[in-house]
Amino acid sequence: MGFPIKNFFLICTFFITTAYADEGMLVAALRNTYSACIGIESELAELKRMAGINTAVTGVGTGLGIGATTVGIIKSKRDQEIEDIAAELDAMGATEIKTESQLYDVLAELMDETETAAGHEMADALRAEKKRKEEQSKKLGNWRTGLLAANTATNIADTIIAIQNRTNTNLQNQIDKCKSAISKLKQARAQAQLDGIDITETTQIINACDGFNTVDISKINVRADGAKIAGIVGATTGLTGTITSAAANSNNIRQDDTESGKKREKNLNTASNILAGTATVASATATVFNATQIKAIKDIADVATKCTGALK
Repeated sequence: MGFPIKNFFLICTFFITTAYADEGMLVAALRNTYSACIGIESELAELKRMAGINTAVTGVGTGLGIGATTVGIIKSKRDQEIEDIAAELDAMGATEIKTESQLYDVLAELMDETETAAGHEMADALRAEKKRKEEQSKKLGNWRTGLLAANTATNIADTIIAIQNRTNTNLQNQIDKCKSAISKLKQARAQAQLDGIDITETTQIINACDGFNTVDISKINVRADGAKIAGIVGATTGLTGTITSAAANSNNIRQDDTESGKKREKNLNTASNILAGTATVASATATVFNATQIKAIKDIADVATKCTGALK
């Protein structure tokens, strides 16, 4: 008995129907992958742009901090030179007249003719040199204060940007959906391959998008947290340094020639220089975190770009 022609048509219909069904599953999986993976690239592009801006901001802040520290060191040298000149004038008995008692002492010396003409000329030269260096010291103090204030502003800006430039749960959810869609697409591809359906384009998409399975977006937020903390430290020390520097360079502090006054001025200047150095280190640290955040974003963005390109 021969094979019934009816059964033959039923078998053919079954295979044709199955082939169309498997192709339909593949098309559906491709559409699902497109919907799940498109859009990740654009969100990462904004994160990368802001990280770049923050790197530039903290880079400028580092330069300002270095400037403030350098100016503070130069000022300390000028202040020491002023102190040395004052000591030399004291040794010559040619202290500047600032009180009534000092005036009487100078008049007594003139009456006793204890100072020679050469001595007067040397004293005048030293006083002129002392005044010139005091003016330099005043300017350097103002520059240090201004540079510290500018450094503080950059650290505040860094902190604000770092707080905002973070990945959110939406991005993580979208990447997770994309990974799930790719997994289903692999299953659909395997079945389509068994049925002899062309899977060339599907394989290209999987190869391009499969990188999402190895990315770690938590690195982006870790770098943001580091930049934020460094920015807070820099802003705090910079602000304190600005206030301290302004106080050290104020006239009431500079003009206090008592031992306690001189010691206070020196301590304030030393503290200002230390705070300037600390703020500089904080800015440099924030710059490193921002630069590494760009790298972390770029690694994920490269995957997103390849995936988007394959899907389009």
